[in-house]
Amino acid sequence: MRLSTIALSSAVLLAIASAHAERPVYPFTTEARFDSTARPAYAGRHDAVYAHIDAQQDAHVAQLQRWVRQRSISATDDGIAAMADLLADDLRSLGFQEVQRVETPGHPGVLGHYDAGAPVTLVVYMMYDVQPVEPNWRIADPFAGELVDHELGTVLMARGAMNQKGPQRAFLNAVASMLAVEGTLPVNLYVVAEGEEELGSPNFGAVLAPWRDRLRAADGAFFPMLVQSATGDAQLNLGVKGIIYFELEARGGAHGGPTRAEIHGSFKSLVDAPALRLVQAIASLTSADGNTVAIPGYYEAVTPPTEAEQALVNALAADVDDAALQRSLGVERWIDGLTGREAIVRNLWEPTLNIDGLWSGYTGAGMKTILPHVATAKLDSRLPPGLEPDAAYAMIRAHLDAGGFDDVVIRPLSGYPAAATPADAPLVQAAIGVFNKYGVKARVAPWLAGSAPFYQFTRTLDLPFVFGGLGHGWGAHGPDEYMLIRPAEGVGAAGLAEVEKSYVDLLHALAEGARAR
Repeated sequence: MRLSTIALSSAVLLAIASAHAERPVYPFTTEARFDSTARPAYAGRHDAVYAHIDAQQDAHVAQLQRWVRQRSISATDDGIAAMADLLADDLRSLGFQEVQRVETPGHPGVLGHYDAGAPVTLVVYMMYDVQPVEPNWRIADPFAGELVDHELGTVLMARGAMNQKGPQRAFLNAVASMLAVEGTLPVNLYVVAEGEEELGSPNFGAVLAPWRDRLRAADGAFFPMLVQSATGDAQLNLGVKGIIYFELEARGGAHGGPTRAEIHGSFKSLVDAPALRLVQAIASLTSADGNTVAIPGYYEAVTPPTEAEQALVNALAADVDDAALQRSLGVERWIDGLTGREAIVRNLWEPTLNIDGLWSGYTGAGMKTILPHVATAKLDSRLPPGLEPDAAYAMIRAHLDAGGFDDVVIRPLSGYPAAATPADAPLVQAAIGVFNKYGVKARVAPWLAGSAPFYQFTRTLDLPFVFGGLGHGWGAHGPDEYMLIRPAEGVGAAGLAEVEKSYVDLLHALAEGARAR
């Protein structure tokens, strides 16, 4: 087929796709609202352990500082091996009977097992890698682990303080206090740690593999995370969207365009432009405004909201503040002016298609009139439950081929499915009970619009999974990342001591709930 004919059919396809690109409608069949306060507050008291936590706060802060001072930037392999060894050594020091470093094709993982002889077993997920740092921090060295005076109180300001070294070491501090006072734990613990979360967890399955069958026999999995705002409000997310991350590339070839290198721009009258071809291919994937995916079947694959999930959304919508969230993001409106429940549903149940980067040819100062021979874009698509990565890639490929863009290459870089845990799972209920003990009303969401490889727990291991807990931090992946250590008067979020006590309560609540069943 001549390229001019392909271009014509592509234009026709784009017009048709834009005209027929429609979002699904999810009618709600219930107005019921999930009430997290209906769960009785955890009533257990562990005063001796609490007192030990209070007495050891200086030492516990030092443990957090020791973790964040160890560089572990996965993107550049900076300090990764040393951080893996530090984590493994800490587990041994705590008394974990089995600790294993797991080599993978990428960065190593760490497995640990503490056998308390208890009837309940919890898997604790950890990531020991962090993002690179920028030069615009308010402190000189983001790996110095400094305590900084902040408007919210005393904070630990460092890369990894919030995401995720701070809350993870706080969990181990709580374990250390429980062992020091009680001599054992109320539950058996597995720790599974990876050093590639910030790279999309390409080898996390290999980390789990040596103990996969053992881990599947556990009762649930938990990821220590700070989910309180500075005011003390908390949102407990019960899952995540999946994701595919990929490159699209157009090059010159037999179909047209320069094949070896860029050529003079004056030849555009005779030579096809891969850069223009790429943007037309990308444009065909959505409606003309870029806001509705035009790939046939993309929306239909998504699983509609169940009544239980509708009740969670109804509760979220009852007190949502769209304007506040928009201000925090620096945007003035949502697409189509949506607010309330409709905005929540679109954010959680609709797949996205987003350009992360686009490059070709000359982008420097001044002028250089060339016709580039190659153009590349990075894209991501967030996948709600029901839309699987392999199916998404197949639909994108089929759509491009149908439009005559069969020469445009799809280069998958990462992909994994969504994960979700029902709100009535015992682990979720135990976590809500602990929030209620501390007077924190948890806003419970069916999942987060972001992505993480938590399917490894909900699908590979078939376990309920909870990520979150008391505590406040800010600045993940950005400058001035911090974890609140000692709140100023009037600040509603928990400080380090209260965070650690809540972890003690969670382990006991999980054990006591199992005995009650």
